[in-house]
Amino acid sequence: MYKYLFGPVPSRRLGMSLGVDLVPFKICTLDCVYCECGLTTKLTLERKEYILSSRIKEELTHFFENSPKPDFITLTGSGEPTLNTKIGEIIDFCKANFSTKVAVLTNGTLFYEPQVRKDLLNADVVLPSFDAAKVDSFKKINKPHNNLNINNYLQGLIEFRNQFKGEIWLEILILPDYNNSLDDIIELKKAIEKIKPNKVQLNTLDRPGAIADLKSAPLAELKHIVELWQFTNVEIVSRQYNRQDIKSFGSDIEQTIIQTIKRRPCTIEDLIQILGLDIKELNKYLSVLASENKIYTELLNNQFYYKTQQL
Repeated sequence: MYKYLFGPVPSRRLGMSLGVDLVPFKICTLDCVYCECGLTTKLTLERKEYILSSRIKEELTHFFENSPKPDFITLTGSGEPTLNTKIGEIIDFCKANFSTKVAVLTNGTLFYEPQVRKDLLNADVVLPSFDAAKVDSFKKINKPHNNLNINNYLQGLIEFRNQFKGEIWLEILILPDYNNSLDDIIELKKAIEKIKPNKVQLNTLDRPGAIADLKSAPLAELKHIVELWQFTNVEIVSRQYNRQDIKSFGSDIEQTIIQTIKRRPCTIEDLIQILGLDIKELNKYLSVLASENKIYTELLNNQFYYKTQQL
């Protein structure tokens, strides 16, 4: 029904969240190896109005006139939302017209730009990511644009904390052999102390990333990191979902997914085209079906294909 809105979908961090896509598929400042959206198709630092703010405002207005209020309006996308120069205008529009809180899911790489920080000041919650504080680890796990500097990245997050009056929930994803050495963990602790987020949310891989042969960090390792850091505001976040967690879970969509991949294996891009779902909403269904052993993934020609379990 909507081109730029998706959901509301359940989020462990944000409750029922109405997603808002601000950039086209996989336009980003990073090309993270673990990204559930796949490889970045356009690696850029260029900010512009990738999706017209007028279109987004029209969809938001229609949604709130015809649907129950979600817990959050979440500005996100299958790429980096702060690349859209109208993100501040859209936040202000939401705050002026709806009583729902506004969150921004971002990798935080552009916070070194004063205008980007200014654009986000009216949000309620900003959830930036920061996976590595060492240059080599940053390049290995996040594969940034050549003109991105880790020091500017960190300093931008620090400056934003100094200006922003809302909540900052910093997400760190741990990936074995990429950013989990003792040096990595120590440097991340130093960075957290400088950023001063309200929460630190520790995560790991829970579905196929952009490249093959990635491993998840065991829960015991994540707990050990929490003990090493000795912060009181760290929580381990799982992105796995049960069916009962998804109030809007549609059995018809579930059956369509199963019947589709039963006929032929599909990539996530195939399923997006067939079902017309946003990738984040689709991933909720795939996570549930995988946890129930109804589907699995297989790597072929450097792409992950979803298949049904043979019973």
